[in-house]
Amino acid sequence: MDAKQIKQLRPRLNAYLGQFDDCFARCEPVAHLQTYVLGQLSDLPRKSIEPIADAAGQDPRTLQQFLALHEWDHPRVRDILQQRVAREHPHPCSIGVIDETGHVKKGDKTPGVRRQWCGRLGKVDNCVVTVHMAYAAGDFHCLIDSDLFLPESWDDDRERCRRAKIPNDVMHRPKWQIALELRDRAVANGIRFNWLTFDEHYPMNPEFLFALDDRGQYYIGEVKRTFTGWLAEPALLYKRHPRAKGPAGRFPRLKKKNLPPITLENMLKYSPQLRKIPWEKFHIKDTEKGAMVWEAKAAPIYLKRNGLPTWPHWLVVARNVENPEEIKYFIGYAPAGTPLEVLLHVGFSRWRVERCFEDEKSELGMSHFEVRNYQSLQRHLIVTSITHLFLAEVHKELRGEKSGPDGLPSADGQFRADPLAVGLRPRPQTVLGSRGRDYCRDAEPQPAIAAVPRESQAQAIA
Repeated sequence: MDAKQIKQLRPRLNAYLGQFDDCFARCEPVAHLQTYVLGQLSDLPRKSIEPIADAAGQDPRTLQQFLALHEWDHPRVRDILQQRVAREHPHPCSIGVIDETGHVKKGDKTPGVRRQWCGRLGKVDNCVVTVHMAYAAGDFHCLIDSDLFLPESWDDDRERCRRAKIPNDVMHRPKWQIALELRDRAVANGIRFNWLTFDEHYPMNPEFLFALDDRGQYYIGEVKRTFTGWLAEPALLYKRHPRAKGPAGRFPRLKKKNLPPITLENMLKYSPQLRKIPWEKFHIKDTEKGAMVWEAKAAPIYLKRNGLPTWPHWLVVARNVENPEEIKYFIGYAPAGTPLEVLLHVGFSRWRVERCFEDEKSELGMSHFEVRNYQSLQRHLIVTSITHLFLAEVHKELRGEKSGPDGLPSADGQFRADPLAVGLRPRPQTVLGSRGRDYCRDAEPQPAIAAVPRESQAQAIA
């Protein structure tokens, strides 16, 4: 970045923040927003309210009141931010990434603080946990929404919640339910997620996956090895046998001859269907230690919902070539014919949200908040997303568009090679999706690319 570009950033920042002016009832909080954002963009070692106010020559109480008391519509600020992302950064194969992060705190007054798992430290500690949605489009990514995870101990103590000014309608919700709300809110503001990915903790309750299925959302996310399902579609009984005795029960239902669903770990070890499918090697990414190569295979899997099997989902098993004991299992909902490269590309895209966390915590002071008010915490997270989006847009523009293909499928049902999830030996892909839809919806026409012959996984298993 040269001197001319640096001088141009201040008027550009003013114009960028100007789109939020209508969210404020008075001009004072408009100025405070600019002070807060400039403080986050500064080189202050700690970017909490007091250092930011001192650097701007203001009384710290003004910024405290800006977050806690001043009248401004922060949900609308968030909506405008998401609408800008939808308008300025569309992509035919955008990816939404769901994850949570912990913010270490020493006291007991911060909303939601308690001893719980802190991913930042990799252990249980006194912290606040927030759930986030990241948006990745090509080489662009940013956080577009955040929400507080309120532990059950806080929900059970409503007097403590009142002291932290947590509204009565804010209660304990599982993180997967918060994630669904973040996704729905973004979609309502025009953001299109062609794919969604997440870590293994969210599908621990399969209702999370079923809720995404009901929304028609394509996804590929990691699950635990103890996740269960069937590789072969179970047989169903649709009516009562004429000679059957006892209560009729409900129909359809599983026939008694069906085997119970088994764990993914046992499928990989003992299932003839899965074992006969060959491993395919893929170059995932380059690291300081060299290329990261994984081998993967895919098969249809049926999940159990309300006592009945679902339509076939994806089961993708990936194994680290350098460390064969490291195995990842993914469950996905995607149309038939989706290349395995695409599924791995999405499944291994969680680094995007981790990079967003790293940038916002190290550069913008995301975890530096020192508040005892629920509204202050929510507003701090929203303003931090505003600052991050500005930086992401400037970084993308000054760096220029990345040359070469982006590794995601084109509109004609083909895929483009990319350092992430590139097959080392292209061969016919034998995979099966859940429904025969285009896996890159609403994509613009792309130049013709030579297709890799494919056959259905069902034919390969037969």
